[in-house]
Amino acid sequence: MAAPRFDAARPDGRETPIRRQYEQLKALYPNCILFFQLGDFFETFEDDARTVARVCGITLTSREFGKGDRVALAGVPVSRADHYLALLMEAGLHVAVAEQVSPPGKGLVERVVTRVVTPGTLAEPGLLREKENNYLAAILHGRGGIGLAYVDVTTGEFAATELTGDDAEVRLRTEIERLNPSEILEPEGQEIDLPRIGHRTICPSWHFSEAAARERLCAQLRVLSLEGFGAADHPFALRAAAAILHYLDENNRRLLPNLVDLRIYPASTGMTIDGATRRNLDLFRNSRTGRIDGSLLAVLDQTRTPMGGRLLRRWIGQPLRDRAMIEARLDAIASLVQHDDACIRLRNLLGQIGDLERLTGRIVQGLAGPRELLGLAAALRTAARLRDVLAGLSPTGTAGGDCATASLAVLLDRAGAPVFDPCLDIADLIDQAVAPPDSGTLIRPGYSAELDALVETAARARQRIVELERVERQRTGIKSLKVGYNKVFGYYLEVTRPNLRFVPSDYHRKQTLVQAERFVTPILKEWESEILQAEERIEQLAQEIYDGLLRRIAAEADRLRATASSLAHLDVLAALAHLARERGYCRPVVDESFDLEIVEGRHPVVEAHLAPGAFIPNDCRLGLPDQLLMILTGPNMAGKSTYLRQVALIVLMAQIGSFVPARSARIGLVDRIFTRVGAQDDIAAGASTFLVEMMETASILRHATPRSLIILDEIGRGTSTFDGLSIARAVVEEIRERVGARTLFATHFHELASWASTLPGVGVFNMAVREEGGEVIFLRTVVAGVADRSYGIQVARLAGLPDRVTRRAAEILRELEAPGTATAGGETERSSLLPVQIPLPGLGLSPESPIDLLNELLALDPAELTPLEALNRIWEIQRRAGRR
Repeated sequence: MAAPRFDAARPDGRETPIRRQYEQLKALYPNCILFFQLGDFFETFEDDARTVARVCGITLTSREFGKGDRVALAGVPVSRADHYLALLMEAGLHVAVAEQVSPPGKGLVERVVTRVVTPGTLAEPGLLREKENNYLAAILHGRGGIGLAYVDVTTGEFAATELTGDDAEVRLRTEIERLNPSEILEPEGQEIDLPRIGHRTICPSWHFSEAAARERLCAQLRVLSLEGFGAADHPFALRAAAAILHYLDENNRRLLPNLVDLRIYPASTGMTIDGATRRNLDLFRNSRTGRIDGSLLAVLDQTRTPMGGRLLRRWIGQPLRDRAMIEARLDAIASLVQHDDACIRLRNLLGQIGDLERLTGRIVQGLAGPRELLGLAAALRTAARLRDVLAGLSPTGTAGGDCATASLAVLLDRAGAPVFDPCLDIADLIDQAVAPPDSGTLIRPGYSAELDALVETAARARQRIVELERVERQRTGIKSLKVGYNKVFGYYLEVTRPNLRFVPSDYHRKQTLVQAERFVTPILKEWESEILQAEERIEQLAQEIYDGLLRRIAAEADRLRATASSLAHLDVLAALAHLARERGYCRPVVDESFDLEIVEGRHPVVEAHLAPGAFIPNDCRLGLPDQLLMILTGPNMAGKSTYLRQVALIVLMAQIGSFVPARSARIGLVDRIFTRVGAQDDIAAGASTFLVEMMETASILRHATPRSLIILDEIGRGTSTFDGLSIARAVVEEIRERVGARTLFATHFHELASWASTLPGVGVFNMAVREEGGEVIFLRTVVAGVADRSYGIQVARLAGLPDRVTRRAAEILRELEAPGTATAGGETERSSLLPVQIPLPGLGLSPESPIDLLNELLALDPAELTPLEALNRIWEIQRRAGRR
């Protein structure tokens, strides 16, 4: 974005001081919208103003800067700046905020850019979503690897990873989709295909310099070496992390003190979920509406704290593959389910905690106000009550776990929560130092002897002035005389006009009113000066004490963060326990097998939107040797897609350590869930619906392992029937014979299901329906066997297609199903397929003659064969040709 100018010279050739000031600041931040404070407004000019007016929906006006010189102008109130900043951030813009830092009155007000606000560096509470992390990421694609780092400047989470190997870019995309960063930093000249997530910012290449990376990180983390962070073999990750520090230093260095630790992590420790699967399973947003409502997150998120909500989102985004950690979470939830009364008390107390994690960040950055500190003290005292509730819980036996000998506090520790420390010493410090918000003072009396002495001095001076009114009335005889004060003239003695003749000679006129005169005396001026000096010093000292208090609390940030993490873990586990008890979820058995057994499973999201007991449950059994792959047929609207998704969601919930919606479940650990569900295109990339379907299927076949779970819904429907059927069959063969993954495959190709029913390790099922009086009733039950019809016309009628259309469709269907159907040319298809002998050498059709086999193939009459018979004949010819 070019730097907007509003003509640095006036028509008379001279430059106004305020214009010069604006131009100087704009020159420092040419690629940003400049918010230039003028009193109670942030003003923008010329191109900036046009952009702000368009994005924020405000009026574009103009302002005169010198005689006859007008410039485009758009302004927003300082008090509502956060609202408009949020709109500009959503548009991917950067905003430099130039604030007034000197009082108005004499000469040009001094203005400096106090911060640059970008989508990934938001720290103001009003600009953030409470239960979502706001990540800033950096990516470096180097020779031999890809470095990825990310940070949440509000919580201090700072992590990096390095990706190597042929699939590094694929894994990078998956990790970016997991993190969903608001902004991604890249060096100049880097070209890498990334998901359309977040706003991409190009940075100078030297930000990613290897030479400066270690030095920059060591300085930030206050260490001599990065060996203790496990960073020795991750040069690209370190360079990406250092680039984030450079970026924050340039744009808002006040955010840097919150980054005190760097976590180097492997990107493949949890279950892998790619972007397509996140969308297809509606993990975080409903794919149809784009809203959280209707997603798995909306159902599971019963958390009572913002930090608990963020932790749950991370758990859903990366389920575990570590069985011990899964069991630890399940043990903790089981204990909370058993102690239902205690769980209710815990959740009520958690609702009083607030966002301890982000509040700690604001304290470290020096931004927290007195109310926030008092809120912190209250939260810590509530945390102490939580600890007492936990301590009072006796060990409880729970089937499937080992919590019979462990208290809930121990189970929380096993589930990854840090040691619980309510930090009551910090709460005591705050309560001793900070005055209540309605007291009119910042520091509580008794905390600072020096401050108390100044307050006492000012109070005595005020009391003398109050007494001065009585003394002066007696001295002058003016009974209506009164002492007053205003911010412009200070203290004064007011005398009404009828009494002016009684005014003593030592009264000096200060202000004339219609009905009175105001005066000062030498003693009044002396006492006023004493008060003003004391008040100025009181304000200065109180702020110094408060700043020192913030620094003392910030020094305990590690403890506060650990407490916040403990509370977040407790919040998530208590929320999942509450959900399990409320919805009748069961504890799953998670083991190292390759089996999947779900009895009376239910879709957690669909069930939540129905009346209790209305959802019809279904079983699922997958695993060797009996049933590795399940083919599911049935009409549209019968519930195939719901069934497929519910199985995937139950597996995912089990591996985040949650109870699941089923009567019982046994889950052999899954390393990755793949889904190919629904019809989507990618017009921007020039990809049709069918091409997207094939690309996603290809990715599944390349990356799935025997530990994976594959969900395929109607593969091959986007092309001709025979092409689609052939592709679907080939995919089934590939999964069964080579991939070996547990698979659910829904299809409308009944011929495919009939063929698959003869294969070992493949089960064929359908969604049961019943016809009554010409109407179709969907029973929502999975039963063995192949569906005999698809009921497409009946479903079209239910969807509201006009009766004349559905009646005509039924007529056409009867014609198409009749033998010897005529082609558009009036002849049957059979007449165009006369046998012809054409020698085609080199086809590798031995041991039988290629000519004989080819002629046999050409002699087949498709009009006389069902699709299944045609496939079987082709299969037989290929076998005889030596291809099978």
